[in-house]
Amino acid sequence: MRLVLASASPRRLALLGQIGIVPDAVVATDIDETPGKAEIPRLLAQRLARGKAAAVNEPGAFVLAADTVVGLGRRVLPKAESEAEAATCLDLLSGRRHHVLTAVVLIDPMGRRSERVCDSVVAFNRITPAQKRAYLDSGEWQGKAGGYAIQGRAAALIRFLSGSHSNVVGLPLFETAQLLRGAGYPIP
Repeated sequence: MRLVLASASPRRLALLGQIGIVPDAVVATDIDETPGKAEIPRLLAQRLARGKAAAVNEPGAFVLAADTVVGLGRRVLPKAESEAEAATCLDLLSGRRHHVLTAVVLIDPMGRRSERVCDSVVAFNRITPAQKRAYLDSGEWQGKAGGYAIQGRAAALIRFLSGSHSNVVGLPLFETAQLLRGAGYPIP
């Protein structure tokens, strides 16, 4: 049984490896990730994961796709591409709770789609100017949803996590394994 991961994220590939899953192929998809006007975080994550899965043309294979969105209320925080964007995200997250939502979509060899959305709640401590500067200088925020990576230096800023840690990194492993098992993909 062939498994294709529809993702350019090295974190997702590494997370799958943690549970003994090695995809047969990794395909980076190129879809527009711009949030729609008034699109809420959960719906954005679902739309993007579905779009990534649909963009892979691998008949007869399992196609696994995911997208992670950081939401502050109804607001979608960007994947920080500049230091200024990352600084704005950190300012918004400082001392507050937010949601990290990952939609996981699996298309089985018969073309049937199944999906799950994992929602984790994360709270940052109040971030001091020195902590903010140190984190921005690390460069770890680049390309990360919400401008931070929980698996790195940002872990020292997080006072609370309810839900899946692997979800906040970028792929909820329990939900992913359940989808694969349910579709008949052998899980080690």
